[in-house]
Amino acid sequence: MSDWRTAPPPLPALCRGPEPARIGNVLVGTASWTEKTLLASRAFYPPSVTTAEQRLRYYARHFPVVEVDATYYALPSLENARRWAERTPPDFVFGVKAYAALTLHPIEPLRLDKDLRQAMPEKMPSPLVDEIWRRFATALAPLVTAGKLGYVLFQMPRWFVPNRESDAYLERVAERLPELPVAVEFRQAGWMTERRTPRTLDFLRRTGLVYVSVDEPQGTAGSVPPVAAATSEALSVIRFHGRRVETWTRPGVSSTERFRYLYRPEELGEWVGRIRDLAGQSRRVCTLMNNCYRHYGVENAKDLAGLLAAA
Repeated sequence: MSDWRTAPPPLPALCRGPEPARIGNVLVGTASWTEKTLLASRAFYPPSVTTAEQRLRYYARHFPVVEVDATYYALPSLENARRWAERTPPDFVFGVKAYAALTLHPIEPLRLDKDLRQAMPEKMPSPLVDEIWRRFATALAPLVTAGKLGYVLFQMPRWFVPNRESDAYLERVAERLPELPVAVEFRQAGWMTERRTPRTLDFLRRTGLVYVSVDEPQGTAGSVPPVAAATSEALSVIRFHGRRVETWTRPGVSSTERFRYLYRPEELGEWVGRIRDLAGQSRRVCTLMNNCYRHYGVENAKDLAGLLAAA
């Protein structure tokens, strides 16, 4: 098993690859392949593609990377990870979203494994927390063995503010998952103010964590600026959330509505130079469209790949 920090080997930055959305060491994909409005739109999958296996195989013909969102809501299973590995090409990779409890989000007890749910008191004791961490990491073993685990996404909540306690928590994350590529996305703007940015990036670099660059609505209290930065020679990650300002911080808005935004080519073009720079600093760059509403993410992923290929 190769260490993620030394694999894959360096590739020429932004040269055309075998798949339309693989441009050298840049992989472009979407943050879901089974989102309900995408399936309902019938704009991507042919009518004959109806099963979970068929959808993943079809998706992997078009894109070399995808993100798994379901693992945020419930612990992944070893069997599902094995199926994902078997149903995709050898060089396909997955980004796997960390389970809610691991990123300090509220958890739904009914989504826990039955034995953990039965053992859970009002406040989870350390042994139970340790077991959740163990099960999460163990379930990803088939992807790790197959070399298909691109990264584990730790999307931290808006109340995760920059301070010593938060730094200590991220250090513990790195200690708990030392063999996995952990990518950290901040949803609290304080981490990436002009004054704080160098300190944040240096901390992630020293801790062995990958900074997730974001494109998201600007002008709100929770807006993280679109800083493109590499904190790992092995990996960089970029996530596009759309630019729908009016729903970004509004309470009660569904994720489908929050990310319902179709990028214009000129907006995606703002990132071509930044992605080129990251491709020269990291051996792999995973670029994910999280504007998962109907065909928006799929269309924009293909648009961005075309712009990169033409650059």
